[in-house]
Amino acid sequence: MAIQLYVGLVTEGVTDSRFLPDILERLLIDIACDCRSEVSIESIFSIPKESGAFVDVMTSAAKYANDNGASILCIHADSDARNIREVYDYKIDPFLEALTQVPEEEYCKNIIPIIPIQMIESWMMADKDLLKERINAKGVRDEDLGLHRPPENYADPKFAIEKAITIAQSSRPRRRRNMITIADLYEELGALLELETLRRLPSFQVFEEKARQAFRTLGYLE
Repeated sequence: MAIQLYVGLVTEGVTDSRFLPDILERLLIDIACDCRSEVSIESIFSIPKESGAFVDVMTSAAKYANDNGASILCIHADSDARNIREVYDYKIDPFLEALTQVPEEEYCKNIIPIIPIQMIESWMMADKDLLKERINAKGVRDEDLGLHRPPENYADPKFAIEKAITIAQSSRPRRRRNMITIADLYEELGALLELETLRRLPSFQVFEEKARQAFRTLGYLE
């Protein structure tokens, strides 16, 4: 019988919760295929994010995850910078330290941080051709849309996508315009982006390694 794995996910915002679950599920299934025993990703459930200091909010999420049977808790935190280390220093490491002070049996302590460079929209730019297709700009050059730089080199990837949408729509006849907004893209791109494409991004590579470490902690993976 397969080991049933329940995973909690807490994201920074509503749009992140549309983009991440499909990607997370596919990655965990991919890792599960490498496990020594048969592992089934039974459920990935969203955890309501409370207001308050990061450590307090995430500690509460760890309690919620444990109460709902999760063996792994994934926490999303945008870096808002080009250095993931800063997020660990000021957010992740203090949270992990706080978990050492609470009862093992009451809190999920197997944590996978999800930390994109700047913000999650940089991952949405991982496949420029797919992004252009979804914003009806298939024949437009990356340079003309402002999408010519590596995804993690944008200080504000969300603004870059919004600007590309505006440029794409302005180049189409008014009668053929579909009023797309970035809000329309999160769930679509989360479902369509290939893992191999995302694996080109350094921050996604760190995320995957942390995910594999979580499986090792459970004893499922060498």
